[in-house]
Amino acid sequence: MYERPETSAAINRLWSGLRKALREAGIDEEATYLEGAHSLDHWRDPALLISQTCGMPYRLHLHGHVHLVGSPVSTLCDPHGQYHSVIVAHKDDPRDSFLLFDGATLAVNDAISQSGWAAPENMAREYGFRFESVTLTGGHQASAQLVAAGGAEIAAIDAITWSLIKRFDRWANQLKIIDRTPPTPALPFITARQDLIDPLFDAMSCAIAAMPAPDQDLLCLNGLTQIAGAAYLAVPSPSLP
Repeated sequence: MYERPETSAAINRLWSGLRKALREAGIDEEATYLEGAHSLDHWRDPALLISQTCGMPYRLHLHGHVHLVGSPVSTLCDPHGQYHSVIVAHKDDPRDSFLLFDGATLAVNDAISQSGWAAPENMAREYGFRFESVTLTGGHQASAQLVAAGGAEIAAIDAITWSLIKRFDRWANQLKIIDRTPPTPALPFITARQDLIDPLFDAMSCAIAAMPAPDQDLLCLNGLTQIAGAAYLAVPSPSLP
């Protein structure tokens, strides 16, 4: 879920570690990494061995079709197995609080994104205001870049994606953080194979533990935990206006 040129080598090493752990556990399954495989068709494939999805697609479209393997534990300051979004605006925008963006234009990566849409919309509803309009961008990086360029006033960016943007994208210096969304369960690893839930959890845990420290730092990943599906389903799923 955090693919970009600078992370591809680390992701490939993690995937190689997962294949090695599966072989050592005696699981002879075809495990080919598919870059960019982030679609409902992919996630609902009855032959799916393991993939990572977002909490909102899981509760809207995947619950009952796939099984939760585990939730990543981040090196960021979130509770165990949780994650959050940072809310960014242009650095020259005089507003310094989320509460001041009532009626703003929100850049959204996807209509079924927990971090980019549900999190800021649920937060806005809690505070009693709404966004004037929503611009769909197709990705967190594109949303942040649109705000940096002045094409939208605000965006909510997955905290791990934001750490990568700050590290690698020069235009990130045009943005400032004005708030953070409340933590929700992190992007879960899923499988269609109910019989392999425990072996997959163990293999992925081993693969993460075996990652070089720079890879763990880059991907903000240092463990795996199990969170009940009910915790994902309890998060509200607003529709786009």
